[in-house]
Amino acid sequence: MTPPIESVLDLLQHYPRRYHDRTRKAEIAELVQGEEATIVAEVKRVSSRPTRQRKKMVEAVVEDDTGLLNLVFFNQPWRERQLAVGTEVALYGKLDVFRGKRQLANPVVDVLGRAGEAKTGVVIPIYPQSGKADVSTWEIQRAVAVALDFAGALADPLSSELRAELKHLPDRTWSFRHVHQPELARDSREAQRRLRFDEFLRIQLPLVLRKRALESERSGIEHQVDGELIARFLASLPYELTGDQQRALDVIRGELASPVPMHRLLQGEVGSGKTVVAVAALLIAVQGGYQGALMAPTEVLAEQLAAVARDLLDGLSVPSQGTLLAERPVGVALLTNRTPAAERRRIAAGLAAGDVDIVVGTHALLYGDAPFTRLGLVVIDEQHRFGVEQRAVLKGKGDEPDVLVMTATPIPRTAAMLVYGDLDQSELREMPKGRNPVTTSVIGPRPDERAAAYERLRSEVAAGHQAYVVCPLVEGSPKVEAKAATEEAERLAAVELTGLRVGLLHGQMPAAEKEEAMRAFRAGDIDALVATTVIEVGVDVPNATVMIVEDADRFGLSQLHQLRGRVGRGGGEAWCFLFADPSTPDGEARMAAMEESTDGFLLAERDLEIRGSGQVLGERQAGVGDLKLGRLPRDIPYVLKAREVAERILDEDPGLTRHRELAEEVEDLLGDSVEFLFKS
Repeated sequence: MTPPIESVLDLLQHYPRRYHDRTRKAEIAELVQGEEATIVAEVKRVSSRPTRQRKKMVEAVVEDDTGLLNLVFFNQPWRERQLAVGTEVALYGKLDVFRGKRQLANPVVDVLGRAGEAKTGVVIPIYPQSGKADVSTWEIQRAVAVALDFAGALADPLSSELRAELKHLPDRTWSFRHVHQPELARDSREAQRRLRFDEFLRIQLPLVLRKRALESERSGIEHQVDGELIARFLASLPYELTGDQQRALDVIRGELASPVPMHRLLQGEVGSGKTVVAVAALLIAVQGGYQGALMAPTEVLAEQLAAVARDLLDGLSVPSQGTLLAERPVGVALLTNRTPAAERRRIAAGLAAGDVDIVVGTHALLYGDAPFTRLGLVVIDEQHRFGVEQRAVLKGKGDEPDVLVMTATPIPRTAAMLVYGDLDQSELREMPKGRNPVTTSVIGPRPDERAAAYERLRSEVAAGHQAYVVCPLVEGSPKVEAKAATEEAERLAAVELTGLRVGLLHGQMPAAEKEEAMRAFRAGDIDALVATTVIEVGVDVPNATVMIVEDADRFGLSQLHQLRGRVGRGGGEAWCFLFADPSTPDGEARMAAMEESTDGFLLAERDLEIRGSGQVLGERQAGVGDLKLGRLPRDIPYVLKAREVAERILDEDPGLTRHRELAEEVEDLLGDSVEFLFKS
């Protein structure tokens, strides 16, 4: 969706999405049936008439120097208003022949100008536009021309010497003018090169500023990292840590021992053992007399993590002077919105007395009624937007606790430089021994293929295993999606899953019902759990071996990989069936990628290529979702160079006092969040 244009800068940054080079002209007479092509022609006639289905069909005839061509548009009545006689248009579509006449059906249309305007020897910018709103590319051209004249010469934050070093980047005034009004095709490419670099530099500067500000602080906790508790925990594990887990834990130990507060990202493959590393890190804090918080984005995940933590810590104790044996079990508490008032009071008393060591809950832990007395480490699971506001809350809790952010949705390292460039990073790529790749099959619309998938599910249940069925994404409110999930569960129980114990889990269920559904599934009282994507992360039932995802082509690639990661966690064979009938190239590409690979990092690269950085990176870092020219992975060299230049500028001018234009651009990008950077 195109953002609103509310200022001159918005208009100047409303860049053309492509260009039509009139110095290289395609002609109607050259069009070949069945082939796609772009032509430029003038509208000679336009009319409309109703179809048999009582919808409107618009027909037009266009002409260039070589001949005439028919256009037809179905159910697009506004085209009659858009294609006024005399309008010059660029058309993209596939030529076909209908009743002996050559035509383009529903072609892409760009209105270039009206009759009498310059039509030869120029490069015409084509803008994102709305034909329905009657705003065409030629009208945007005129508005941009006025804005360029109004703006005049623009301040340039990069010196001519630095621009020369950067492969002779053009200055900003020239770049803005020639991205909109190129004289030659290469002018637009050069202009985009400069403006693309500016976008990445604006993002890298605050990330480097923030990272350096954090590193300069010495208010952190020097944890006791070699105590007996962490040694006993590691010795109690029924398996050895993978090499990646051990390396990550070694780095975390070193940072926890330092007075510089830790701010580390631990991103890992689905099932690579991030929770074990997180619990080990929390125990390092506990053995020094501190408390830990483990935060999750949903109650379902928080409840799952609490169960896992209690299981991992079962049998471990810490010194306690007020008890008969002078020790007590490691205290783990779960605090969510559904925790009863009496239990909340008990947890609060335990925290105050030092009997509760680790509290698991949603990020509301920071703002709720958990009175930490010595909070030493906060682990945030699957929380991609942990920023300045949350840090301020943590700093208000006494000694500044260390922070470990975890995600099982890995993104490529260079992309992570945009989203998590202020955090140090560790990766878990190795899988624990005994974990086999999940066999993945894309199942088309044929009933016999889908029946075979359900037959596999039934045979696995007969062998004592369990399964998930994920309902399609439903447009509308969460209540609509919940209703659709309920109806699907009832249908499956009566048809494909008849005779099996079918459970239901969706986000609109009361918290007690959600917990009961997960408890029953974990206990083996449910054979097949019909669910929405509430099970996407963190749900760990080792006995589950089959995952069916309905309408899989409507899901994102990383989301599908997360869902697939819910099965096969107990070792042995597991299957993921993706029911899909993709109607777009992106949908087909996602399905092919899921069949070809079970490597989350590789799939992250493919997701970046398919969807683009704006959607993949989301909103964790202000400005990233607003990349207008930048695109990953194509622009990896720009990211690396922008990081290098940002570090160099801040080496020479740590507060950007001599680079006020850049400082103002960072302030404009971050808004209120910028205060922390320049105070530090």
